[in-house]
Amino acid sequence: MIWSIGIFLTTVFLAYANGANDNFKGVATLFGSETINYKIAIWWATLTTFAGSIASIALADALLKNFSGKGLVPAAIANTDQFHIAVALGAGLTVILATVTGFPISTTHSLTGALTGAGLMAIGTNLNFAALGKSFFIPLLVSPLVAIVLGAIIYSIFRYLRLMFGVDKAWCICAGNKQELVPVAMAANTNILQAVVTPDLTIDTTEKCQQKYIGRFLGIDSQKLVDTCHFISAGVVSFARGLNDTPKIVALLLSVSAFSIKGGMLAVGLGMAIGGLLNAKKVAHTVSKKITTLNPGKGLSANLVTGFLVIFASRLGVPVSTTHVSVGSIFGVGVISKSAHMNVFSQVLGSWFLTLPIAAIASGMTYLLLS
Repeated sequence: MIWSIGIFLTTVFLAYANGANDNFKGVATLFGSETINYKIAIWWATLTTFAGSIASIALADALLKNFSGKGLVPAAIANTDQFHIAVALGAGLTVILATVTGFPISTTHSLTGALTGAGLMAIGTNLNFAALGKSFFIPLLVSPLVAIVLGAIIYSIFRYLRLMFGVDKAWCICAGNKQELVPVAMAANTNILQAVVTPDLTIDTTEKCQQKYIGRFLGIDSQKLVDTCHFISAGVVSFARGLNDTPKIVALLLSVSAFSIKGGMLAVGLGMAIGGLLNAKKVAHTVSKKITTLNPGKGLSANLVTGFLVIFASRLGVPVSTTHVSVGSIFGVGVISKSAHMNVFSQVLGSWFLTLPIAAIASGMTYLLLS
């Protein structure tokens, strides 16, 4: 009974950490392009991610088998309580560490590292490295590269179609008043500061003006059409993330007979939702503002790529990372539009390379202590 409670608590902790680090990534382009504010974005992400978690009960059973540990280690080891607690705690600690430092890392990558670390401690070099490479490492390495290429291609196609149909971009002209203090000469060679209101006209300044699409497409205002499609696409990405990530975490609960798969999906979905609502701001700022400068068109292109790749991978049981795909597609769009921030992307890449060894060490030490 105590072991079952331990598995449940560590798994929910991992779900919380996952939500804190991952939930906002689906709507990052909405916030980064200033289509909606942070509060609306995080609630939209929460609702659609939770819907994906519920849908995963019927649509993503293949991922349950991949992340139970069976195939990497013998079933006698994979079914032990110590193994599951070590994997959940090792992955959860890694993800929450990245969250508090503002780095968007992959829970899938963390779980892979944790499975490896606990497996090495349990059976040493008898770990099935062939299965590890084929089912885990290759999809995690290839998926961000595919996302970068597809992001660049989709954005280029959309830009071509926009110009072909006469939908142009324009900057608003911001006119108003500004108040400043100026020195006024007085008698006896003294000065005083006086508040003076002067006109303020700003053109083509992104800090004060917002870019808009002008023109109509099929009789619909272009800006409203892009914003609507962008909002829906962000919901699709968040839904896909819930669909892809929930079964990976629920797999750790399969050894607890007190929990059905449906109950496990619900508990993990709630943990992810709470984590996103309470602890997502730092990662949200990194993905939304620092990787590249976003507008609704760029965001829509990146979201279409992310949603397609993650949903497709979920149906095939391929453990791709929503983080890798999302960040990759955003960066690909930024490369084509010449607005990507390479220094930030290189830092994010560095955190991805550190994810696996940190999770493996944390999981391996935990397994050693428990056993």
